[in-house]
This record gives sequence, structure tokens and C-alpha cells, in this order.
Amino acid sequence: MAEVFFFAAARAAAGADSLKISQSTVAGVLAECAALNPTMAKLIPTCGVLVDSTACHDFDTTVDDHTRIDILPKFAGG
Repeated sequence: MAEVFFFAAARAAAGADSLKISQSTVAGVLAECAALNPTMAKLIPTCGVLVDSTACHDFDTTVDDHTRIDILPKFAGG
């Protein structure tokens, strides 16, 4: 299971600091996060994604039990 960390508005929408999600790609992880609730579904497409501290733009990237994914919403002023 990849460990997903949420920041700012994403943390509030998820109702948790982090979750462990069992998916094989970043896209699968994001889809499962979006399925948590309508607020997350709207927020996820606007977020930046880091995989193991590196910006991820290829959501077909594979993940495993040692992968850390950070979900970063747009921050005020940025």
C-alpha cells in the first residue's frame, strides 16, 4: 500500500493526515482519494502530486508498499 499524505485543504477534505491506499498506479491512488467524498473529487484535479518527493506528471507511474505520495492543493497566493 502506498502511503498518501494530505496537506492544507486536502487534509481537511480527507479528514486525515494520511491514508494507506492499495493501488498499483498514481492514477489509481488519486481515483481512490477522489472517491472519498465530493469535496475531494473536486479538489484532486487541482492538486500537485509528489511521488517520493519528486513532482509527478505521469499518473501511470507505478507505486508499491514503499511509495510516498503527497497531495498538495494550491496554496493561497501561489
